[in-house]
Amino acid sequence: MLTRLPFIVLLTFTLPVLCWAQSDSSAKAEAAIAKSNAEVEKKAAEWSAGLKLPDAEKEKRVTAAITTHLKTIRDWNNSHPASTVPAGINPATGNKLSDMDRQIIANSAMPATVHKDLMDALNKDLTPEQVEYILDQYTIGKVAFTMKGYKAIVTDLKPEEEAKILEYLKQAREQAIDYKSIKQVSAIFEIYKTKCEQYLNSNGRNWHELFKAYVNKVKAEKAAAGKK
Repeated sequence: MLTRLPFIVLLTFTLPVLCWAQSDSSAKAEAAIAKSNAEVEKKAAEWSAGLKLPDAEKEKRVTAAITTHLKTIRDWNNSHPASTVPAGINPATGNKLSDMDRQIIANSAMPATVHKDLMDALNKDLTPEQVEYILDQYTIGKVAFTMKGYKAIVTDLKPEEEAKILEYLKQAREQAIDYKSIKQVSAIFEIYKTKCEQYLNSNGRNWHELFKAYVNKVKAEKAAAGKK
């Protein structure tokens, strides 16, 4: 009995400490989720308000749909880290999968219904132009920004070329809304930028030379400005 006494005494002092630590950790996790939820709800409300809809009930539905979608992609991203995807190579390039590659793969496994539910809700209450506005909020206006870059690089871009590039960029935008961070969004856009450049090459352009000429032009302009 005497030999067991120290162990019992140890438990008497240790268990309350462990319980307190677990309780404190749980409280911090709940606080973090509450803060994140508030940020998501604020963002969704701001995006919906930007539409300036005359129908308050419609605005509430749009806000609710965006909020649900943002929370779902956040939770999926957090519960499916890059480590859940085995390390390996990209079969298209042979390069080792980066952490970003693995995170993109993990997130791309999210049920398709998550995307469909959002798009169905938006298309039900909004015009096509208003839906595009919301998608631009998700992707910080990358469609217009990227198109501007292509026009600066290919100064004689033909209408049919512009239309095809815009088609690819809009595909990138809709796919990218299901990814949590702007880095992931940019990674999705890179996929479609490659398609744009391959299209230009197949259409008689030389993307490598066009881009090289543009970079040289920008460098020359900066050098000239510096001499003034």
